[in-house]
Amino acid sequence: MTKSYKDAGVDINLANQIVKKIKPLIGKTSIPGVLSDIGGFGGLFSLAEQKYKEPVLVSGTDGVGTKLKIAFALGKHDSVGIDLVAMCVNDIVTCGAKPLFFLDYISIGKLSKKIAVNLIKGISEGCKMANCALLGGETAEMPGFYPEGEYDLAGFVVGIVEKSKIIDGRKIKEGDSVIGIVSNGLHSNGFSLVRKVLLESNMYKIEDKVSSFGESLGEELLRPTKIYVSPVLHLLEKYKIFGIAHITGGGMVENIPRILPEGVSVKIYRESWPKPPIFSLIQKEGKISDEEMFRTFNMGIGMVLITRADKTEQIINELDQMDFPSYIIGKVIKGNKQIIIR
Repeated sequence: MTKSYKDAGVDINLANQIVKKIKPLIGKTSIPGVLSDIGGFGGLFSLAEQKYKEPVLVSGTDGVGTKLKIAFALGKHDSVGIDLVAMCVNDIVTCGAKPLFFLDYISIGKLSKKIAVNLIKGISEGCKMANCALLGGETAEMPGFYPEGEYDLAGFVVGIVEKSKIIDGRKIKEGDSVIGIVSNGLHSNGFSLVRKVLLESNMYKIEDKVSSFGESLGEELLRPTKIYVSPVLHLLEKYKIFGIAHITGGGMVENIPRILPEGVSVKIYRESWPKPPIFSLIQKEGKISDEEMFRTFNMGIGMVLITRADKTEQIINELDQMDFPSYIIGKVIKGNKQIIIR
């Protein structure tokens, strides 16, 4: 007989225990402006600490997608928290915004202290990398909705930028250089195809060692998304960058055109940067065309910067010093917002 919420599958006492466990993790992400503690109905953040003449708030939201299936298979749940933050903060920094605070939403079939704490551990680590506060969140226990041990994640970030410094691509012109900052591998896109090719069609196992990786397939697939906030904001203090594109779902083919003004296209030189071996494995095993690869995956480039050609070498040198290797991967040409890969 069902007599309580716990009998129906929702354990409020366990949820309260988890909140106590994660408070120190969340506290480590605090930055000037945070006014509230975890546990209230809303997170409070003051803009008084932010010295802007015409502040513009920038928001973004995203998830991790079916990469979560890899986390379930390996029983490793912290790195996908970094992915969650990365997918959101990397989006808003493309317009020059500094992330201020982050919110997470975790929905899970049966609440597990180990899983929940590890997820928040990863999210907190991602927030520290992006120098933003984990201001609040929600963990929803949903019995019967997800298989035991499985969950979904969503994140939401708010950032700030001076109105006069918004990067919108309007000043991009013919002759500009295209700089690509390398990725960490797949990041968090294309995993439905990856799983189909490597784990279903070709019967690879998640624990298989792959010589070209030097580690297991699962470890390579679960490598967290790079967070580009710090290097990009640093560069914006010193250089004029006219367009920034986060290379996520849709690859270069779909994402770079989003920042191009009328009258120009971008030519990409495919041999101008080294491709992580995971992409070669996927293409070979799936018999996937180059065109499909470049419109599904980041192909080794996680962020694209467009700037004047005379500043390119300086920017690349600074990125190298910050341990964010980058390459000149193309140039802006006349056209109609197309990506030409040669």
